[in-house]
Amino acid sequence: MKLGVNIDHVATLRQARRGTQPDVILAAKEAEAGGADSITVHLREDRRHIQDTDLPALKRSCRIPINLELALVPEIIRIALALKPEKVCIVPERRLEVTTEGGLNVIAKEKALKKTIPLFKALHIEVSLFIDPSPEQILKASLVGADAIEIHTGAYSLAKGKHRRLELDKIRQGSALAVRLGMKVHAGHGLDYDNVQPICGISEIEELNIGHSIVSHAVFWGLRKSVEEMKGLINLKSK
Repeated sequence: MKLGVNIDHVATLRQARRGTQPDVILAAKEAEAGGADSITVHLREDRRHIQDTDLPALKRSCRIPINLELALVPEIIRIALALKPEKVCIVPERRLEVTTEGGLNVIAKEKALKKTIPLFKALHIEVSLFIDPSPEQILKASLVGADAIEIHTGAYSLAKGKHRRLELDKIRQGSALAVRLGMKVHAGHGLDYDNVQPICGISEIEELNIGHSIVSHAVFWGLRKSVEEMKGLINLKSK
C-alpha cells in the first residue's frame, strides 16, 4: 500500500506569517526521504495554504508523483492542466469549512465532471474523485470516467466502538465495488497513527493520503521520522 503525504499544513504554518518558512519544498523532500510515495497538495480558491508559485517548484523538485487536489473551479482547473501533475483528485470545497467536510456529490456534479475529466485524461493525468463510500456515488464515479476514487474516511475516523466497525464495513464494501467497476481505490481524511491499520487491512485500497496527523506528529519528532513511522504502520498491516 502506497502513502501519499499531504503537506498543506506545512504551508498553513508558513502562511501564518506570509513568509517563506517552513519551506514546503524542503517538506516534500523530507517526506520523500521518509518513504512517501507521492506528495499531495490542495490548491484552494482562497489560497489558505498552498500558493500558485508552490506548484511548479514542487513539480521541479519532487522525484515522486504530485497529486493535486482541486475543486471544480475553472481557474483552478486551468492551473492544473498547465502544471500537468501525475495525478489530480477532484474534491468538494466550501470557503467557510475548516477542512473538507465530506465527499464530492458526483451525482449532482455529473455534467461538470463529464466535461472536466476528459481534459485531464487527454494529458495522461490520472483522475480520482474524493467521495463517501456510497454505492450510488461509486457507480456514478465509474460512469463519469474516473480512473480512481479516494474514499473519504472522515466518518470512520470520528466514529467509536461499533459505529467505527460499521463505517469500516462501508469502506470495505465500497472498495470492493469500485474494483469490480474497474477503478483504483485510495483513501484518506482523518487517518492517524492510532486508526490507520484497520484501513490498511482492506486489500483493495492501493494508496492512503495522510496529512494533518503526520504534520502534527512532525512538530515533536520531525517530518522524515513521522513519515517513516506512518509508512511502517502501513507496511506492517498491509503485508
